[in-house]
Amino acid sequence: METETETATRWLTEDEQFTWRTHLDVSRLLMHQLEKDLQPFGLTNNDYEILVNLSESPDLRLRMSDLAAATLQSKSRLSHQITRMETAGLVRRENCESDRRGLYAVLTDAGMETMRRVAPHHVASVRRHFIDLMAPEALADLRESLTPVAEHLRGRRGKV
Repeated sequence: METETETATRWLTEDEQFTWRTHLDVSRLLMHQLEKDLQPFGLTNNDYEILVNLSESPDLRLRMSDLAAATLQSKSRLSHQITRMETAGLVRRENCESDRRGLYAVLTDAGMETMRRVAPHHVASVRRHFIDLMAPEALADLRESLTPVAEHLRGRRGKV
């Protein structure tokens, strides 16, 4: 006998299931390949994402809490990540003048030089493994299709 939850479930159609699983495969495989392509530079995807966020922020710095939110990491996990990146000389921590408990992650000169050196290789990897495999119309369709999903999920951040 089916429960109320089982009868209320809108199971995925075969086409929906195939689409969903293809999306999962592409997401995992692409991130794996991009990470592999960053390895010769001694970086992970997380490292690169942090460097990008800092390089694009005013004064090359972000509050640790804002950086954790931007990279979808817990404050604890980000703290460990920043410690590793500090050891490599890519970032440093600075106290926040307006909030004694707050800390900034700051991009160092070495971190900016790393971005300048690695970014062209990363962009080439993104092109080789994603962008150049799709027709411009397909990219536009994908962007149009994924935008409402991204907006929905951004709106759910922080909600239980």
